[in-house]
Amino acid sequence: MIEIKGLVKRFGALTAVDGVSFSVQRGEVLGFLGPNGAGKSTTMKMLTGYLSPTAGRVTVVGHDVEQEPIAVKERIGYLPEGAPAYPDMTPWEFLNFIAQVRGIDRARRAARIEEVASMVHLEGVMRQTIDTLSKGYKRRVGLAQAILHDPEVLVMDEPTDGLDPNQKHEVRALIQKMAPAKAIVLSTHILEEVEAVCTRAIIINRGRIVADGTPAELRARSRHHNAVSVKIRAGGAVSAEAARSELARLAGVAGAEIGPSDNGDLSLIVYPKGQGSIASEVGAHVRSRGWVVDELRVEAGRLDEVFRDITVGRGEEVRS
Repeated sequence: MIEIKGLVKRFGALTAVDGVSFSVQRGEVLGFLGPNGAGKSTTMKMLTGYLSPTAGRVTVVGHDVEQEPIAVKERIGYLPEGAPAYPDMTPWEFLNFIAQVRGIDRARRAARIEEVASMVHLEGVMRQTIDTLSKGYKRRVGLAQAILHDPEVLVMDEPTDGLDPNQKHEVRALIQKMAPAKAIVLSTHILEEVEAVCTRAIIINRGRIVADGTPAELRARSRHHNAVSVKIRAGGAVSAEAARSELARLAGVAGAEIGPSDNGDLSLIVYPKGQGSIASEVGAHVRSRGWVVDELRVEAGRLDEVFRDITVGRGEEVRS
């Protein structure tokens, strides 16, 4: 559905995107992640035809973005950052205008506008002017125009920006509902969003891809992958340091740390050597010592930790 090969974009001496290549299949929801200035928005603008690349090639559903720009735009729905709209129009007027631009037949235009307004929960504000709407409702108008023509490819830059928690949940549910029939690319700073809706994530840093995998594969690169969190009830004979020291000496354990105390309970996190499971070993030791445990939990890994390591701590190492 999307094929990007060797994409480069230079602005004078600045190389904003440096040899980016990836593909997206139908049914995939790709999270496009990176720190500010990493090249995310520039890549998305080249994907949608709003910027010409310095080098490289982009095809969308078999159409070259530079050679067949209209064919590409017919197949893409685009929600840019900020999602500008005509402020003196109502959402109804704006969506009707977009429907005409998109060539939606007059006979089904009104029904499609109403359908999309319902999907993004705009029904109550369709006759207000856009400049009177809250930031969240303006974002919904932007999303509505992006999906109005039922595109095969959907590209969204920060789709839940400005939405409250309930609205974010609604948009994420809508993305999941649409996903099987489309290829979806979304740029976001919200790692929780990647965990909630993305089947795959790419991390870009300094214009280059530094990681590509499912959220589970990326979490597995975290120090906390297969780590065991233990909470020992207060009032026992063991101190936090003694418990930490004992658990750190277990054969499969690389180390252990004392976590924040809650109501006097002892909190520890135990890290495995490599990425093997240590839950049985830690659990057996805890039982043998007779400690009263309120929680023993295996961690899946932390995406925010991986993101920081790649883009700040070890980005150059990962790239090499």
